This record gives sequence, structure tokens and C-alpha cells, in this order.
Amino acid sequence: MAGRNPGRFARFADRFGATASFACALHCAALPLLLAILPALGLGFLADHAFERAFIAFASALALASLAFGFRRHRRFRAFGFLVPGVLLLVAGVVVDVDGRPFVHALLVSFGGMLVALSHLANLRLAHAHVHDAACGH
Repeated sequence: MAGRNPGRFARFADRFGATASFACALHCAALPLLLAILPALGLGFLADHAFERAFIAFASALALASLAFGFRRHRRFRAFGFLVPGVLLLVAGVVVDVDGRPFVHALLVSFGGMLVALSHLANLRLAHAHVHDAACGH
């Protein structure tokens, strides 16, 4: 029974991470259009740079942990091929002058978020695919 919990956690972490990363990418792409509406809805904190940095740090840490769990199972680096450039784009988006170059910022973090989400999806596919080995029934 104890052997099933890490697999269940890994699946949950990948699904949660992929969803959160896609939501982050959508948030970053739509934010320039929603800046005037967010404060009226009481959601002005979503436009705050500190919130964005915290979300990027959380998404990156979750992705790294999730892919590390997945790697222990499937032993393939393929998902890291999406994660590494995704995190680099997210960091570049945070470093760029947000107020002076909002389009570049939105572009970097949107593509970074999409790549991090794709890394979760690739990890899910690799970790939970059928493995042909001695225990295989066919």
C-alpha cells in the first residue's frame, strides 16, 4: 500500500502543476487586457509583481520536484527539455523591466509558463506509460 502513495502524489503534482502552469501562462497573456478590470473585481493582487514572483517560484519548485519523482520512475530526461527553457524564460520575464517593456515581459512569462506546463504533461506521459518488461502480461 505504501508503494502506491508516491505514484498518486506524482500524478497529482503533475496534473496540478500543468494546470497551474497553463493558468499562469493565460494570466500572463491576458493581464495587459485585464489590468483595468482587476481592481474593480477585487483581484488587483494578481497584477502585483511580488505575487507573480512568488507564483513563478512555487511553479518552478513544484515542477522540479514533480519531474524528479517522475525521473525516478521512467529514467528519461525528456521532460526536463521543456522545464529548463521554461524556467529560464520565466526568470528572464521577471528580470526584464516590467513597467518599461510589458509586452516583452508578457511574452517571456507566457511562453515560459507554457513550457513548464508541457514539462508536466511530458512527465505524466513518461511516468505513467505502459512499460514492457518481465512483468508484462503479453
